[in-house]
Amino acid sequence: MAEHTSSSITIEAAPDEVMAVIADFARYPDWTGEVKQAEVLGTDGQGRAQQVRLVMDAGAIKDDQVLGYTWTGEHEVSWTLVKSQMLRQLDGSYLLKAAGAGATEVTYQLTVDVKIPMLGMIKRKAEKVIIDRALAGLKKRVESGEAGTEAPEK
Repeated sequence: MAEHTSSSITIEAAPDEVMAVIADFARYPDWTGEVKQAEVLGTDGQGRAQQVRLVMDAGAIKDDQVLGYTWTGEHEVSWTLVKSQMLRQLDGSYLLKAAGAGATEVTYQLTVDVKIPMLGMIKRKAEKVIIDRALAGLKKRVESGEAGTEAPEK
């Protein structure tokens, strides 16, 4: 059984506002350091992404991957790797819980396995860095009030 890494953060916004940012894949390059391109390949009956292609550049790991998304209710989304050049496994989830007046606790869980040999300890450290950066970026993006605004012209 693969080990996973998990971390949580509290964001000063309602769960629906946080999920709106998580679900807006086109804007990922604006707030995630590693995602350079994001393209929704397919959606479900509610218009939520089911498959997303991501072009990643995380320093030593550069990858073009497709992830499959599963939405559970309004406050949980999970994903699994469909295809990748560098990865054997990439499973993760965001779970949102109301945390008092206008705040949300976001828990991010991630399991990564690369095709090249790598010590488990190094993989867990990489997962932790990915999670911490993603949560910090998500918090900054949501709390900036920029969520849902139009992308600037390029």
